[in-house]
Amino acid sequence: MIRIFKTDEDSGITSQIETFEQDCWISMTAPSATEILKVAKRYDIDIDDLKSPLDEEERSRIEKEEDYTMIVVDIPVIEKRNDKDWYETIPLGIFITEEVIITVCLRESRILRQFIKGLVPGFYTMKKTRFVYQILYNNAALYLHYLRVIDKTSEEIEQLLIENPSNRDLVQLYELEKCLVYFTTSLKTNEVVMEKLLKTNYIKHYAEDEDLLEDVIIENKQAMEMTSIYRNVLRSMMSVFSSIIDNNLNQIMKLLAAVTIVVELPTLISAFYGMNLLPSSMPFSTHPWGFTIISVISFIICVICYVILKKRDLW
Repeated sequence: MIRIFKTDEDSGITSQIETFEQDCWISMTAPSATEILKVAKRYDIDIDDLKSPLDEEERSRIEKEEDYTMIVVDIPVIEKRNDKDWYETIPLGIFITEEVIITVCLRESRILRQFIKGLVPGFYTMKKTRFVYQILYNNAALYLHYLRVIDKTSEEIEQLLIENPSNRDLVQLYELEKCLVYFTTSLKTNEVVMEKLLKTNYIKHYAEDEDLLEDVIIENKQAMEMTSIYRNVLRSMMSVFSSIIDNNLNQIMKLLAAVTIVVELPTLISAFYGMNLLPSSMPFSTHPWGFTIISVISFIICVICYVILKKRDLW
């Protein structure tokens, strides 16, 4: 799908238009092969470069070509699995030419939707450098937002694990840690792109936008630090609760072993009396109260065994 937007210089309002014009923004979301070919021919962009952001495994990078500059960064998106929201990252391609700015993404992005809805102050399609910095800033801010959501979710799961540890909750912690792994990798590669933007002249730099780029780098570094902290916390949490579950299992097995020992003693005594021996050779076998005496002795032995196990903290 292709949508074209342009900001009116007089009113400052960005609206959707139908044809390619000077200083417009071309937003391509999961474009077809025909749409890619059309834009590639119109603005002399290599078709393979235009397709590259549609590959989910594409790495973040910045490349300068003769007629355009290509910037690829990873953006966070929500993925539904088992009726729950999890997070992953996908590439977003930004192509800057003399005439227009083009964005290419496999899915509709919350970041670009903010520009379409007019929620980003100071946004003008003709100010391409500022537009790029605003995309990168909103991207870093979205990472921070999702990180706070992940932290809140992990706290809720922690409470559930404290009350009743279960494998399902541990799996949810694992899913959150996997999200943070994606974030860590993507934020690191995005940082490389931003450092190159700061040090090179791949796109035109304007003095009024330098502070914005520095803010972008700061936000990205903050997101990296938060990701590292939350990931370490999740690892520790998973390790602790796995140990708790293992310890609970060991306690149950220890109790079952102790119960087995106590129950086996009267069984062992009754087995002796079930042997094919002369009654005279077995104690109390001929006594009128023999069964009662043997039962009492068995009970006393069980009590003694229980006391010994209890003192050694085996019950």
